[in-house]
Amino acid sequence: MTEGYKVLLVNGSPQLKGCVARAFDEVEKTFKECGIETERINIGNKDIRGCIACNYCRSHGKCVFNDAVNETSPKLAEADGIIVGTPTYYAGSNGQVLSFLDRLFYSSATTVPKAMKVGAAVVSSRRAGSTSAFEEINKYFTIASMPVASSTYWNEVHGFTAADVEADLEGLQTMRNLARNMAFLIKAIRTQKEVEGIPEQERDSFTSFFTEA
Repeated sequence: MTEGYKVLLVNGSPQLKGCVARAFDEVEKTFKECGIETERINIGNKDIRGCIACNYCRSHGKCVFNDAVNETSPKLAEADGIIVGTPTYYAGSNGQVLSFLDRLFYSSATTVPKAMKVGAAVVSSRRAGSTSAFEEINKYFTIASMPVASSTYWNEVHGFTAADVEADLEGLQTMRNLARNMAFLIKAIRTQKEVEGIPEQERDSFTSFFTEA
């Protein structure tokens, strides 16, 4: 881990200057004020396929498809946190976002320790459906022992264009508060890790229930 603090911002929108990007602009500005470095990764305009359950990653330490997933994995290893942003499609996340997260979290399960890295979701919608997309992303963090950063509202902005988001003053306020809260968590966790490390992560039990034939 480098001495400074760093957060990855993964933009799952194909519109590189759209609503998610405008939300991230607000997050990045506030992180900078808090002494947090950021790196933005755009995946919404890239060809990212879903997991094919080949388990290549279990023996090679990376996904069989050499794309943005394998490029992001070592960056996540060095980061203190990650924010994943998505537009809302049919009350859910962009399909590329979910394919990316499926493969990133599965392929790096044994190579990138994620416990106590801070995660957050940022969602954009014109009108509705954003909370279900928000929940979809947060589930990746909670299965990996990652604290989830919150704000003063659900981490979302509203609008059809970046100009609309510019007028969503509460949404931009939510982004600033998210960045401040996440910065606080990251710094507090780093301090405690230096004292006693991260909490023990038990992985021995794997319960499956089978019905007798």
